Amino acid sequence: MARSRPRPHRFDVYLAVGGLLGGLVFWSLGLYTSGGGLISMTWGLIPLTVMAGLELLRRTRPQIALVLGTLALVADQFTPGNAATILMFTDLAYAAVLYGTPAAARRIPVTTGLVTLATTLGFLIWWREPQALLVGVATGLVSFGPAATGALVRNHRDAAEAARLRAEQTALLAEMDRSQAVTAERARMARELHDMVANHLSAIAIHSTAALSLDDPDTSKQALGVIRENSVEGLAEMRRLIGILRDSSGDTEAVAAPTLDGLGTLVDQARANGLDVDLDSTHTALPAPVELAAYRIVQECLTNALKHASPGRVIVSLAQRNHSLDVRVTSPYGGARDDGPRAPGSGAGLIGMRERVALLHGTFEAGPVGDPASADGKTWTVRATLPITEGETE
Repeated sequence: MARSRPRPHRFDVYLAVGGLLGGLVFWSLGLYTSGGGLISMTWGLIPLTVMAGLELLRRTRPQIALVLGTLALVADQFTPGNAATILMFTDLAYAAVLYGTPAAARRIPVTTGLVTLATTLGFLIWWREPQALLVGVATGLVSFGPAATGALVRNHRDAAEAARLRAEQTALLAEMDRSQAVTAERARMARELHDMVANHLSAIAIHSTAALSLDDPDTSKQALGVIRENSVEGLAEMRRLIGILRDSSGDTEAVAAPTLDGLGTLVDQARANGLDVDLDSTHTALPAPVELAAYRIVQECLTNALKHASPGRVIVSLAQRNHSLDVRVTSPYGGARDDGPRAPGSGAGLIGMRERVALLHGTFEAGPVGDPASADGKTWTVRATLPITEGETE
């Protein structure tokens, strides 16, 4: 399929028509740029017409238009000369720099400058009179002046375009940062919400199911007591989360994040929910992010043990090394559970723990591990190593 040639710009058509009509007016009035000429002014209409036609190519074929326009200008010098022809040539020189290739935009001002200098020196050597400088000035005004003006306009235009592109890139990067920040904040909120509420809701689900399935007043009363306790704790955790979300607006005072000092209370609560838990913790004061991550990992592990573990002891162990804190939680795995119903799981807990460890650039492992001491030879083990930045421990 043949490609159609670009049509001349409307402004270029106006320039061509206006230049041609102006040149015809000068010719009809006998207004010439010089007093003589080797041929009559009638022949000068040919360079005028050619120059007007080249104005139609000033945007689409600027370099070709300049080369042909130079030939037309030279031909015009053999006639008495037409001012419109010269003015249209200056516009072609300007357009060749403004709309031409980057290489042409650099080359044309240098070339016209050298032509101006050579013309000036040539006429000085030939005439040996100061009036030769006027010829050089005229040559510069016709060739170098328009080319230099085009270069200035093009540089300003390129600078404006570069500034626009930088502004668009800055806006795009800002939007990407905002989207990433929103995504990270949503993930953090999801982890906090899951870790705060899942433990209490799991206990409520298990004990409420037990109360409904077992026709024993004492068991039902005990289950209702556990349900009430977990409901109150869950409500307190939800209020803490709302406090975190509203902290910036001042609507609600945010409650301090949990630390490892609260592990004893967390384990006691797990025991009240029916887990056999053993806690072994040896550590000093740690950075707040490390303590929060370790607390939430233990909390999630106890929640998972309450929902999925087989009967047996759950062991929670925290050991501080030189530059890290090792968190290890083991629970019976694989055996049939006969002490009550299970609560369903979504798998979000493991994802949340892995994300917490990744944020601290630590390592995380979770899965079944062979253990001859257990009834079926396996335990579910969660192990996280949380780096401690040197100098942050107390």
